[in-house]
Amino acid sequence: MQCNVVVELYKALADAGVDIWIDGGWAVDALVGRETRSHADLDIAAEAKDVAALRRLLAARGYAEAPSHDSNAWNFVLADPDGRRIDVHVVELDDKLGVLGAPLAGTAYPAGSLTGQGRLGTLPVNCVSADVLLRFKTSYPPRPVDRHDVAALCALLGKPVPQTHRPVRSE
Repeated sequence: MQCNVVVELYKALADAGVDIWIDGGWAVDALVGRETRSHADLDIAAEAKDVAALRRLLAARGYAEAPSHDSNAWNFVLADPDGRRIDVHVVELDDKLGVLGAPLAGTAYPAGSLTGQGRLGTLPVNCVSADVLLRFKTSYPPRPVDRHDVAALCALLGKPVPQTHRPVRSE
């Protein structure tokens, strides 16, 4: 997934009145303010009330649901014929922006998650906050991209990289 594609999709969704928050590796890059690595997909959070509009807009651009054993109404992947993939995380915001995520699903974003502000190219974007991204990215065994993202987030936040996410030294 290229930055120009992410920027174009973000703008098109915003123009259609669909608010999204960039998540995952692109959120790390948005918070850092530059592309730090290549990305296989785009992770986004979108409000449940906007999912139908999001699906329509993306379908018009060739995106269709990519079947997966773990897809559900709150988390699904849309892919286009060129292999670009968008991992959609559906959220419901309460009246105080407190509880974020799928009600009763047990996988909600914590309060304050969707408060990040970043930049992709010259475009300001809403994204998941750096603290929450760091918590997410250190909650499972790391892949090389996670080690990279955690190092970038820790540098941004002025925190040491956890031992579990430090670069693996080859012997």
